Amino acid sequence: MSSILALHPITRRSLLSGAAAASALILLHPFAARASANQAHLRIMETTDIHVHVFPYDYYGDKPNDTLGLARTASIIDAVRAEAGNSFLVDNGDFLQGNPMGDYMAYQHGMKDGDVHPVIKAMNVLGYEAGTLGNHEFNYGLDYMFKVLAGANFPYVCANLTKGQLASDPKNDELFFKPYTIVEKTITDGSGAASELKIGIIGFVPPQIMLWDIKNLEGKAQTRDIVEAAKAWIPAMKEDGADIIIALSHSGIDGSGQSERMENASLYLAGVEGIDAVFTGHQHLVFPGPKSFDGIEGVDPVKGTLLGKPAVMGGFWGSHLGLIDLLIEKDGKSWKIVDFTTEARPIYHREDKKVVADVPDRADILSAANAEHEATLAYIRTPVGKTTAPLYSYFALVADDPSVQIVSNAQTWYIRDMLKDTEYKDLPVLSAAAPFKAGGRGGADYYTDVPAGDIAIKNVADLYLYPNTVQAVVITGAQVKNWLEMSAGMFNTVAPGAKDVALLNTAFPSYNFDVIDGVTYQIDLSQPAKYDGDGNAVNPGSNRIQNLSFEGKPIDPAQKFVVASNNYRAGGGGKFPEITSDKVVFAAPDTNRDVIVRYIIAEGTINPSADGNWSFAPVKDATAVFDSGPKARGLIADVKGVKIEDAGDGADGFAKFRLVL
Repeated sequence: MSSILALHPITRRSLLSGAAAASALILLHPFAARASANQAHLRIMETTDIHVHVFPYDYYGDKPNDTLGLARTASIIDAVRAEAGNSFLVDNGDFLQGNPMGDYMAYQHGMKDGDVHPVIKAMNVLGYEAGTLGNHEFNYGLDYMFKVLAGANFPYVCANLTKGQLASDPKNDELFFKPYTIVEKTITDGSGAASELKIGIIGFVPPQIMLWDIKNLEGKAQTRDIVEAAKAWIPAMKEDGADIIIALSHSGIDGSGQSERMENASLYLAGVEGIDAVFTGHQHLVFPGPKSFDGIEGVDPVKGTLLGKPAVMGGFWGSHLGLIDLLIEKDGKSWKIVDFTTEARPIYHREDKKVVADVPDRADILSAANAEHEATLAYIRTPVGKTTAPLYSYFALVADDPSVQIVSNAQTWYIRDMLKDTEYKDLPVLSAAAPFKAGGRGGADYYTDVPAGDIAIKNVADLYLYPNTVQAVVITGAQVKNWLEMSAGMFNTVAPGAKDVALLNTAFPSYNFDVIDGVTYQIDLSQPAKYDGDGNAVNPGSNRIQNLSFEGKPIDPAQKFVVASNNYRAGGGGKFPEITSDKVVFAAPDTNRDVIVRYIIAEGTINPSADGNWSFAPVKDATAVFDSGPKARGLIADVKGVKIEDAGDGADGFAKFRLVL
């Protein structure tokens, strides 16, 4: 059966909901209705962080998923266009990597001359008018990226990615792409008359790609600070006649103060004179919207503005369509903005803790990518070995965990073999690994869950989401302790006698909660975190890591260790203290996922039971609470070394649990 037909059908209730939404969408936006003879309504639509999710399908779970998919986002687009006087569709990057279809295309299918990538096929059908790059476009190398982009029927722009060393003047940088494009649109004003409008589109990528993808970019590329590049190029866009200038910023919103080569620079980018609106992304959040950006100076999360200018972040994986509506007015020969609204429109909602699809699939988008979807299904279902026990991450943030353990086992196995004939052969090998799927922003189903029995490629991808490559660093015992102190920022402080304190620091991403295997230790939650999220020692006297031992003895602060990890962490990703690229002694050509596959094949049958090398230190008469997936309720008894109780229901479909300390 074709997978287009085999996808989970939209329920009658969903269709009614979608139909109701569609009927509402046919109403003109107020700007389109009120525009006068010298005014026009311009609606700019954004997708961002698609990460190869064309189909509403979870390849890791091998099942349909109503919270994602460009085919769903696409079904909003026609109706949204119908509401508007004039419209314009852009993409804000991170489309090329992120699920097994991306890996299948890069590693199995490849890109021959004339091939068009399935995401690009879908985008061509939708009629995008411009796009920029995200950091994940570089994960498979520059040559592959350029082959993919060659299939696009629209231009890509990036103003801060250079072919070599930075020039003294950004306008003299030798860029891989045009820094901007100016699209000439014929628009209809309020009287029905046609006019010409020049829309300038400029794009930016996080400068940190030079750390995250050093193996693909070192000696081939360089990046410039986002705001610096914008200040150089925006005047040129004005000189070229741009009436309206839109920034495609694959960079999030951070109000901690402007700094050089800032990763999430969109707030300060909005302050550049001449930019009229900012599309953001990268953080996998929704803007405008509640919670995520409350209390940041210069950010209005209700109106949807950054420093007073309209801005939007359209979620991730196709979950939302970002919309900026402009009422523009002709001022002599050019146009100016006189009013605006912003919105991030979702493809689903939650009802009685269940996900309800608001829109159906758009059939032509499914058709565009169906051949590659079918090939990906065959690819992910290929068995590579067996496991004697289930692999799940429901309790990966509160106890030593089998899904993290298998990653560490594979990394240790690989690095020992790679270094056996080197000067590092006699150093002890440790391994650092973190849970990638641990709920959080991914939702109540966002957990690794592999049953005992056959392990397929889809399961390995589920264990390790990203195409990182293995790297190893040599560090001291003291630096091992600080690495763990940084990881312990995952947790809030729990004082003796405290009851049901929120355990997890929601601002701390689970992929930065590294467990280091090969040593044993406890985490004392009664002490505050030593480091903040940027690796600054905010509580330098704190020692959350207790009883840190190697081979049964207190670790020697001066002893040297090899630590197996990945290119992101070894290159400085996460800003762990003293973990930088100068400590790297081995940079593998192999991805961590490939190493896990090889390990499973070599072992045939694996035993992934966690070895219990870390735990929480007792905190007298204290309890803390955390969320996990509802399925975790049936697994409490299997978790060793920690007392966990069911604490009822959490928000947004999560279950709540109590940790007795």
